[in-house]
Amino acid sequence: MEMELSVKAAIQSQLDGVRTGLTQLHSALLDVKDIQSSLADVSKDWRQSINTIENLKDVKDAVVQHSQLASAVENLKNIFSVPEIVRETQQLIEQGELLQAHRKLMELECSRDDLMYEQYRMDSKNTSDMNLISIYFEDVQGLSDELAKQLWMVLQRSMVTVRRDPTMLVSVVRIIEREEKIDRRMVDRKKQSGFIPPGRPKRWKDKMFEVLEGTVSTRIEGTQAVTREVDKMWLVRLLEITRKYVLDDLIIVKNLMVQCFPPHYNTFNRFFSLYHNAVSSRVKELASDDLEANEIVSLLTWVLNTYKSVQLLGHMFLCCVMSFTDISQLLPLLRKEEVKMLVSKVVACQVFIFIPFGCFQSNITGWLRKALDTDKKDWQKETEPEADQDGYYQTTLPAIVFQMFEQNLQVAAQIDGDFKEQVLKLCLKQMNSFLIRYREEAVAYKEEHLRDRQLPQCYVQYMIAIINNCQTFKESINSLKRKYSQSSELSDSDSVIERTLNEVAKDGCQFLLDEVFLDLENHLNELLTRKWLIGSHAVDTICVTVEDYFNDFNKIKKPFNQEMTNDALRRVVIEYIKAVMQKRIAFKNAEERKDGAERMIKEAEQFKFLFKKLAAGEGTDRLCGAIAAIAEVFKLTDPTLLFLEVSTLVSKYPDIREEHIQALLAVRGDASREMRQMIIGTLSENKVSSTSVMQPIFKDITVPTITMTTMTSMATAKLLK
Repeated sequence: MEMELSVKAAIQSQLDGVRTGLTQLHSALLDVKDIQSSLADVSKDWRQSINTIENLKDVKDAVVQHSQLASAVENLKNIFSVPEIVRETQQLIEQGELLQAHRKLMELECSRDDLMYEQYRMDSKNTSDMNLISIYFEDVQGLSDELAKQLWMVLQRSMVTVRRDPTMLVSVVRIIEREEKIDRRMVDRKKQSGFIPPGRPKRWKDKMFEVLEGTVSTRIEGTQAVTREVDKMWLVRLLEITRKYVLDDLIIVKNLMVQCFPPHYNTFNRFFSLYHNAVSSRVKELASDDLEANEIVSLLTWVLNTYKSVQLLGHMFLCCVMSFTDISQLLPLLRKEEVKMLVSKVVACQVFIFIPFGCFQSNITGWLRKALDTDKKDWQKETEPEADQDGYYQTTLPAIVFQMFEQNLQVAAQIDGDFKEQVLKLCLKQMNSFLIRYREEAVAYKEEHLRDRQLPQCYVQYMIAIINNCQTFKESINSLKRKYSQSSELSDSDSVIERTLNEVAKDGCQFLLDEVFLDLENHLNELLTRKWLIGSHAVDTICVTVEDYFNDFNKIKKPFNQEMTNDALRRVVIEYIKAVMQKRIAFKNAEERKDGAERMIKEAEQFKFLFKKLAAGEGTDRLCGAIAAIAEVFKLTDPTLLFLEVSTLVSKYPDIREEHIQALLAVRGDASREMRQMIIGTLSENKVSSTSVMQPIFKDITVPTITMTTMTSMATAKLLK
């Protein structure tokens, strides 16, 4: 029974669902019919609106016309005032007010161009109306041409203008920049609409560089003032004037002109290219003339040497902008074939020219660099360098360098006396640059050795050879000058070379002394300590070490060996006195003072004996005597006579200072505070000027100051006692 009821309920539920679904389908059918009806109405309305849109074409034309009329009304005031603005612009141009004149000109051109553009949009084929506008604004083009003439005139005189009134040149550049922007805008509009105003693009920027190029060419071409018939040195004078013009103008460009142009113009490089091209054209023109042999030599010398030297492109003011690398990469003023042709002309005149087909300066620089690199390889050898007939160490570098100079000067002497002098000067200039690098390589050699003092194995011997080479260079330079130079006066180049050679030799001597004192460092640190007072062999070891090193240093040529011996003596004495001033010890009683003083006197005699044996100078007694004089201050047994003994020390060595006396009294250990103040005060009142001291000793000796940490540690030590 229950099952029967459940079946009836399920069937009833299914029937209700079917009934509901049928109702919804009927409702959806009605909605679809309504939508179809609505779409039909929309289609009908759309067909009717097509006719309405076609009827709005007149409205659209009216809108365009209204736009044109609005533009015309907007420019109406300017249109009516065109004649007046033209007059004002003309006056501004005549008065040189170029910026204001250009502003007025832009207003006129803007009014004209807008009217033409609107006319073009309305009816591009209506040439009569376009001509009418052109006729009304016909004076505008004339103003533009007149203003352009003024701009080109300023640019033609730019080298003078930039010094007298740089603002004028800046104004010209600003005007040209404005016109460039307008050109770009007009060209872009042409791509969109097909319309471009008359006279556009003006391309004033391109014209500016054409004017500048013409100005530079005219300046270089106008350097010839005389001919061969009037002056046999006409070509030399012409080349010198050209050099001066180019150098002066490029310096003006670097210092003044660059600031007047926008950075993106790359002004200096542009001007440099203009001058380089103008000079190249002028040189080619000269080379094609019927030059005499000496004129060809002068031209080649200028082209291959002077042009890239410090006299022109290598001038220090231009080096800030151009590196020597940039200069070396320039296209040559004459091609190799053209140089060959000129050389062949000289040879036909039975004159041989030795300059290779390239820049002699570059060749000599490369040769010197190669020679030095070869010499540097020898510095690393495990065998000692060769010695000359007198037993002095040397390398082959000076002989190689001056053999090359000699060969070139021999040939140069066959060409021309002036040319020979120029080649000699060039060799000496290159020699100075070479010596600077030689010095740098010697410093690098020393630094390499300090990283591992066992290498190079023959470091000391090759450093001696480097020092001796300096003397050989001096002798060779003097020999060349005597043989190839008519002038006996010292030039600036000679003084610089002499100074550089002395510096290289002095550096080498100091490097060798540094080597000695690195070995002496521990022994020097023992001086004036408790260990020293008890009985130390520090000075014995110092003397033996110095004498051993100087057995090698005897291979150093004069005068450097004498100076080095004197420096070694002075350095030993100063290091000894420094040990005193550092207050490493304070004598506790008279016995210690006596023992310490006697030891100091004995060691001073050891130094004196050693350095006299090494043939030190006349100052040996005075330098070693300073140690003995200090010992006498310590040796004195009666403190009441201390002032007299200190006074004697000061009279012998007037460059001694107050802090030195304080340190000596502190080491002595028995001078009371009142006595120290009395001695210092009295000596200060009667101080002798040290300006006349021939060989100051204490001048460069500093007395270490006692820091708070040191004072605390000293006080703690006393408390512990």
